[in-house]
Amino acid sequence: MLMNTHEARLEALRKELVARDLDGFVVPISDEHMSEYVGAYAQRLEWLTGFGGSAGTAVVLQDKAAMFVDGRYTLQVRDQVDGRFWSYESVPQTSIAKWLGEHAHDGARIAYDPWLHGKVWVAAVEKALATKSARLVAVESNPIDAVWNDRPEPSSAPAAVHGLAFAGQVSEAKRAAVAEWLTEQKYDAAVISALDSIAWLLNIRGADVERTPVALSFVIAHADGTAELFIAEEKVTPALRQHLGNAVTIRPRAAFVPGLEGLKGKKVAVDPERSVSAVFAALTAAGAEVIEQRDPTVLPKAVKNPVEQAGHRAAQARDGAAVTRFLHWLSVEAPQDTVNEISAAEALHQFRRDCGDLRDLSFDTISGAGPNGAIVHYRVSEETNRALAPSSVYLVDSGGQYPDGTTDITRTVWIGPDEAPALAKDRFTRVLKGHIALARITFPKGTAGSQLDTLARQYLWAAGLDYAHGTGHGVGSFLSVHEGPQRIAKAAGGQAGSDQELLAGMFLSNEPGYYKTGEYGIRIENLVLVEVRAIEGGEGTFFGFETLTHVPIERALVDCSLLTRDEVAWWNAYHTRVLDIIGPQLEGAALDWLKAQCAPL
Repeated sequence: MLMNTHEARLEALRKELVARDLDGFVVPISDEHMSEYVGAYAQRLEWLTGFGGSAGTAVVLQDKAAMFVDGRYTLQVRDQVDGRFWSYESVPQTSIAKWLGEHAHDGARIAYDPWLHGKVWVAAVEKALATKSARLVAVESNPIDAVWNDRPEPSSAPAAVHGLAFAGQVSEAKRAAVAEWLTEQKYDAAVISALDSIAWLLNIRGADVERTPVALSFVIAHADGTAELFIAEEKVTPALRQHLGNAVTIRPRAAFVPGLEGLKGKKVAVDPERSVSAVFAALTAAGAEVIEQRDPTVLPKAVKNPVEQAGHRAAQARDGAAVTRFLHWLSVEAPQDTVNEISAAEALHQFRRDCGDLRDLSFDTISGAGPNGAIVHYRVSEETNRALAPSSVYLVDSGGQYPDGTTDITRTVWIGPDEAPALAKDRFTRVLKGHIALARITFPKGTAGSQLDTLARQYLWAAGLDYAHGTGHGVGSFLSVHEGPQRIAKAAGGQAGSDQELLAGMFLSNEPGYYKTGEYGIRIENLVLVEVRAIEGGEGTFFGFETLTHVPIERALVDCSLLTRDEVAWWNAYHTRVLDIIGPQLEGAALDWLKAQCAPL
């Protein structure tokens, strides 16, 4: 049987499960670090199903199979995953635990890879299966790996030093702060599994995960300020050894489990959201006392220091010029019906390369023309590629990785020459009003992201509309484009980070949207920085947002009659700032276009 079809791969997996006396298997998008984006070697879900999104899980039984995705991927999963062999399940309306409780037969042995799932997930599924006298079985080796004959090897790229000019704080100080926390809590050590946490703590970066500059590794941080770094030997350079110094012991990645076993009798902090269940199992089996605590690097990583803030502004200025040049190019080329989604994404990538110091994109560009723009996390392929037709809406969500900052921006464009329809302008302007409301808000210390989410949705709600994604996510500093713990989202459903207090120094996105299935998508996204706001006569500490992204917003889709005087003032002030920052980087026709786009409403 040929293994180049997803039907054949599903059949091969089922045969492998039978050979192992297993009745089912759960396949997440994950790696040993609970990463959002994973290396090619860990793209098991895409290999099996064809699904290319960044969040989803499959469950395979002998007589049925199901794909679980949230509202961002409702349309994409139907385009990429064959409905003849897979049912489509929506999260959080259902869950893997609930579905298995309903569909697994009595006494079934449902397998999972303990290096790809969290402890909380395991407990929930075990509870659901118990009602069927079924068992959740941890496999020693992943059955997909047994049938994926051409599976890529993990990256061997060397880890690199992230210099103080970009990091703003030496690794010794960061490790000392972790050690101080461990001592205060009377813990002996903390296991750091999240790749961006390791990168931040040790001031290193890597090239092991596409779009995220991290190196595959684990860290055990000790209360005396020392640390053990578990990393493949071929990734270690003399420069890295010198940078880490004597206080960081470098061990082979394969020594990680023995390293955990060496913590026998110790009190060890482990983050249940960022560490796989195998870590808990190894520590428990070794006789360590495991304490569930949030990774101690998460909050300090989220609160950017002045060097990181300045670096981000510099990266945004370069990136903004690249995106502006692209939008000018698009205004010339797209109305001639000569641009498609792929060529537009490639052109934008080239404009970013031309701006200097681009290390990677921060995620795969979402280049959605017409109805494809309504797929929230759409990823263009040769099969889905559409032309940017004249008189249509085009959505482009993109970002770059620079050594001084990570960018993320969405612009929605009207492709001329005709005037945009009134309904599209109404929807765009409601999204814009929500974006402005969030950008302008002042809020007291102690405010969580969930308390601000309604600001961005209110004008859509007034028309009976909404969007099925969060309004804002945290962003790293030459790290993950989606970084916790902060976010701006509905609190319903227990979304992680929605209850996190917003603190000065945090980066977030401001990205309300609207999606009309089969027609178009609209999203306006800028990145913002939480900053202290001095209010005359105010009592207590208050914060606001500094907008960091400076690229013109589409004028042709604005219905000015729906904007208040204050909203027009925000628009004009924002575009004055865009012209001040981006204008000096442009010349000729691109500069003339920018001046026209930044003219007052």
